[in-house]
Amino acid sequence: MENHLINKVRITISLVLMYILAGCSTPTLPPATIHQSNTVDINSYKYLIGAGDTLNIFVWRNPEVSGTFVVRPDGMITTSLVEDIQVSGKTPTELARAIEEILSTYLRDPVVTVTVNSFVGPFSEQIRVVGEAAQPRSINYTQNMTLLDVMIQVGGLTEFANGNGAILVRIENGEQKQYEVYIDDLIRNGEINANVDMLPGDIIVIPETWF
Repeated sequence: MENHLINKVRITISLVLMYILAGCSTPTLPPATIHQSNTVDINSYKYLIGAGDTLNIFVWRNPEVSGTFVVRPDGMITTSLVEDIQVSGKTPTELARAIEEILSTYLRDPVVTVTVNSFVGPFSEQIRVVGEAAQPRSINYTQNMTLLDVMIQVGGLTEFANGNGAILVRIENGEQKQYEVYIDDLIRNGEINANVDMLPGDIIVIPETWF
């Protein structure tokens, strides 16, 4: 019995030493990065197609190659004559020109119009609200969207939120920047000067109050 106990202790010690050595030899991983939105100014915003969007592609005088298509999770669609074309990240106009170029191999002077029937957009363009919002989630960006618009969509703050301690995280010129936002002043005190413009890809972090 004593020998069995000694063996168990030895095995336990060996496992601990192996764990420690493995931890010491673990290579240092590079820091994670946040994907940058293509829009850095509200006046330059153009809607970009994303996975899950429903597209209506109309080819003039060629209804047989026209139709409605859902963008796959890999950002591509397949039509009658266009196989696996990358559409995510393009504007509808850019996609129309790209399809025209491909169809020109089969059709004479094709004219293509692309419209979006349902809007999801690329993840890099969505606004994310985390922390002490009533309904933390991702929101599709809309041109001229403001902080107040975002807070209405997430149902405001929880009773434990420190709204004036919230942080806006934004990527500018490839660098992550942080800004203070005063959500308590905006939605609880009605101070409209606390409202700020949002940009695609913004992240709002709302901490919990300490008292």
